[in-house]
Amino acid sequence: MRFVILLNLLLMLSVSLSAQIGSYRTKAKELVTKMTLEEKASLCSGADSWYTKPVERLGIPAISVSDGPHGLRKADGGGIGKSLPATCFPTGSALGASWNVDLLHEVGEALGVESQSFDVQILLGPGINMKRSPLAGRNFEYYSEDPALAGQLATAFVQGVQSQGVGACVKHFTANNQEYERMANNSIVDERTLHEIYLPAFETVVREAQPWSIMCAYNLVNGVYAS
Repeated sequence: MRFVILLNLLLMLSVSLSAQIGSYRTKAKELVTKMTLEEKASLCSGADSWYTKPVERLGIPAISVSDGPHGLRKADGGGIGKSLPATCFPTGSALGASWNVDLLHEVGEALGVESQSFDVQILLGPGINMKRSPLAGRNFEYYSEDPALAGQLATAFVQGVQSQGVGACVKHFTANNQEYERMANNSIVDERTLHEIYLPAFETVVREAQPWSIMCAYNLVNGVYAS
């Protein structure tokens, strides 16, 4: 009997959540139909490195985004230099070595709370690129060279962040395997390797955590820019 009651409650919650998501999508589509071409373009360009442009006549506010995966880096101004003091959590490499999804969820929750206190709506993390080379400049941000482990840990992190009403931005999609000249680098990857190594972690997070956003990589993948 208890199982039946629990099952019914879960079903009711699922139906309620689906209806809520459907309502949001309907509202978003309605807003898009009311926007001019210039207003749509303004949402893609941003006001600066950390804010989107508002569309005041439609009640669309500016959105604040901020790095990063192991500590909030709220910029003090519009550039990428000085930032406001914030908690520095263990790096992705350290968290990855824990194999502890509960810990990742707690870190995500804490970063969500801190983001709220700094009026940040989107946290630019986690980073789940594969550690193809030990010399890669941002390996410390990433969890693992194993896509299964990276996907599970990132899922817990994203769920933790978004439980606080702050969106996570999973990055960098995809094959962002080096920091040096990453805006011009061309990652040559065959289909099998792409689907078995570089994409599974992203697929896991999208399916299981529904992150609010995905950050595209700057590099090319097989001759085509990722963004």
